[in-house]
Amino acid sequence: MSTTLQQAAAAPPRANAITRRRRRELLVGAVILLLLAALPFGVSDVYAQNLIILTLLYAGLSQAWNILGGYCGQISLGHALYFGVGGYVSTMLFVHAGVPPVLGMAAAGIVAGLCALLVGWPCFRLSGHYYAIATVVVGEIGYLLFLNWDWVGGAMGIYVPLGPDSWLNLQFRISKLPWHFITLGFAALTWIVAWVIEGSRWGYSWRAVKDDVTAARSLAVRVFPSKMAAAAISGFLTGVGGAIYAQYVGYIDPDSILAGSFSILIALPAVLGGVGTLWGPLIGAAVLIPVSELSRSYLGGSGSGVDLMIYGLLIMIVALARPQGLVSLLGVRSQAGGGDGRAS
Repeated sequence: MSTTLQQAAAAPPRANAITRRRRRELLVGAVILLLLAALPFGVSDVYAQNLIILTLLYAGLSQAWNILGGYCGQISLGHALYFGVGGYVSTMLFVHAGVPPVLGMAAAGIVAGLCALLVGWPCFRLSGHYYAIATVVVGEIGYLLFLNWDWVGGAMGIYVPLGPDSWLNLQFRISKLPWHFITLGFAALTWIVAWVIEGSRWGYSWRAVKDDVTAARSLAVRVFPSKMAAAAISGFLTGVGGAIYAQYVGYIDPDSILAGSFSILIALPAVLGGVGTLWGPLIGAAVLIPVSELSRSYLGGSGSGVDLMIYGLLIMIVALARPQGLVSLLGVRSQAGGGDGRAS
């Protein structure tokens, strides 16, 4: 019997302990949210503000990937497609139809979620590394499609029209403070979605699928619908993140929003922090994004690749010293691996 399903069957005697743990997680999450909300008021440097915004954005994107890759065990290397689709949908609706980006984000998430379902329909019939390779191929097809699609600007890309500061249009030229709260809200949304899923029947089913597909199927877990549901939620949240990014940078093209490197960057914080955990993507992003941006800013201009060497060395050290991710330093076990996530 699948380890995860055995734990689900033994849930009643442990219900009180699990409830206390989940309440504690929610309390810790609320405290961290308040601390992060107060953070920008003590930071006046624009570069540091930008660094915090990108870190929060990638924490949310990585948590969205973690829902599919961590909890359900479907390692996607093509999430840049959903990220890019979200950015293009929101931007094109704003440019051609005048739809405010606040509303465009919802459309971006829906279209990206549908794309995830379209990708999942054939690809989930594959398993293991075959699925991962298929997502790379699909992501590259999407990149080439947008690169040669004149209506969306092709290789030249498209600029977001500038207007007065507005929450409705997500345009803030005077201060970066609103962007801090927008990306913080996005990161909090993905975290709470993961928290709800983790303790739900869906969460147990998804972890069972990851543990042992055959055992899960023999115990009436609907494997294919489970994968599709995880893909839709992950794609939706990634598309919303893409819409936020497009408005933040004010310009998108295939290389800046659909390149395969984005798929890796979206997944790496969760892998570095700990897949299948609530805190892994946040911890991973808090380490990986600042190191990446700072090394690129101060060492990337040399042309010697020192920034990339530092970046790669960090990932190698964590992979060798903490294969369960940085979150294991806190004594937290991966939910995706069948543990209950309590401190060791």
